[in-house]
Amino acid sequence: MTIHVVQAGETVGSIAESYGVDPARLAADNAVPPSGALAVGQTLVVRFPRQVHAVRAGETLASIAEAYGTTVRRLWQNNWPLGGGAALQPGQVLVISYFDEPLGAAAFNGYAYPYIDMSLLNAELPYLTYLTPFTYGITADGDLLQLEDDALLSAARQRGVRPVMHLSTMTETGQFDTQRATLVLTDSAVQDRLVDQVQQTLRRRGYAGLDVDFEFLPGQLAAAYAAFLARLRRLLNSQGFFLWAALAPKTSARQAGLLYEGHDYAAVGAAVDGVLLMTYEWGYTAGPPMAVSPLPNVRTVLDYAVTEIPPEKIFLGLSNYGYDWPLPFVQGVTRAPSISNQRAIELAIEHDVAIQYDETAQAPFFHYTAADGTIHEVWFEDARSLSARLSLIAEYGFQGAGIWNLMRPFSQLWLVISSLYHIED
Repeated sequence: MTIHVVQAGETVGSIAESYGVDPARLAADNAVPPSGALAVGQTLVVRFPRQVHAVRAGETLASIAEAYGTTVRRLWQNNWPLGGGAALQPGQVLVISYFDEPLGAAAFNGYAYPYIDMSLLNAELPYLTYLTPFTYGITADGDLLQLEDDALLSAARQRGVRPVMHLSTMTETGQFDTQRATLVLTDSAVQDRLVDQVQQTLRRRGYAGLDVDFEFLPGQLAAAYAAFLARLRRLLNSQGFFLWAALAPKTSARQAGLLYEGHDYAAVGAAVDGVLLMTYEWGYTAGPPMAVSPLPNVRTVLDYAVTEIPPEKIFLGLSNYGYDWPLPFVQGVTRAPSISNQRAIELAIEHDVAIQYDETAQAPFFHYTAADGTIHEVWFEDARSLSARLSLIAEYGFQGAGIWNLMRPFSQLWLVISSLYHIED
């Protein structure tokens, strides 16, 4: 894999010719629009096929996989334009393998809301080890809020992906609620009832494990939270389920703030089978313009985390989105909508502006002027920034990465993942 940064005057054809690759595949892999429009400074992931196969009449993905001693899942990973589907046309060229040198094997988990576009989900699933539908919340009485997860579970199983149940303190209105966490952690009868409902759901829905995400916990609940997780793990492990927990991005044990104080890294790490470090949202809707996941900030969290938690238990949190800030930024007033990385590139093309790259944050950004004259600042992720973060999995010896989230299309994320790692089944 090579990550190419588009220069002024370049086209998909000229870039493909310079690397000796098929321009149609290069465009399809990178979701280049039919017009061929590119933004100066945008990235294109260039992959180099080692072995290809021209489809013959009557062949299927399964028969082709068997002929080459590979799997349908691997064919999907090697051919993003298949979209996780089975349709083939005679003469269509499939990549059987690439000249990639993976950094190793890793597990990848992705979070999705039930209303995700199913064609997008089907395209993404072959690159995942786990799929986590978001989310089973908790009612004001401490019961489990149900989730319409049928379609997600069915799609995951069809593509060999293990589904993970997500339990959070999210309410009916979609907000994390400290009081509901407090209820579960301090009322033994409520906790017993919730734990029973969770176990029933895991068995009934065929989940492989549970991912717990209690956010905004006060420090006085830290010990109770770790004890709750330890209880869940004992029960779930005995039934063949695993337990994960999400952790706020802390840099020290005594970090102040409601987001951090209830998450004791050492205690939670000891209580569960795996943790997701939520290493994103430094740049966020209500905050000033900056990278969502600045690399130095991410590293600071990781350097602390590995002093408290075995690296092999850790999933790196990976952001798959950006933000578009209207300027000037006014604290408490300005709100930046979340956008897909693909939409960020489209905005740069539409406004004919060059994408820049912050070498310290390891993140792309640009400015544009809207039709009403407002100047905007956009920060997002591209192949460079994603590669820099994904490389941390091998560097630190982590189990893998958790992707927040799957709702927005960005093919380059999956090209980079499948180039850098053998994706665990």
